[in-house]
Amino acid sequence: MTTGAQLNALFIAIILLFPLSPQSLADGDHDRARVALESGEILPLQTIIAQLEQVYPGQILEVELERDDGLWIYEIKLVRANGVLIKIELDASDGRLLSVKGRDIAPIARPEGQR
Repeated sequence: MTTGAQLNALFIAIILLFPLSPQSLADGDHDRARVALESGEILPLQTIIAQLEQVYPGQILEVELERDDGLWIYEIKLVRANGVLIKIELDASDGRLLSVKGRDIAPIARPEGQR
């Protein structure tokens, strides 16, 4: 399980490393992402990961925050306990699952009423 301090450090790293190309540097995407977080337009990464661990537990390898057609999207790559790599896309504004790609992508089954 990931600690809050690790999640905060990961989020800061994402914000600082967000511009990966000269074009994104020019666009100021990292500034827009920071403003979106501060204004409540997107959920904090810690919140997203806590929700995600309930359904798709695993070791997170990579997190990206992208803006696509006006929608902020968290793209998360993780390795499940069985060694399978999956890629998950979540709406950054509310944590809604947009897509899951990979083998054996069924969410874990939780007993009724347990979260």
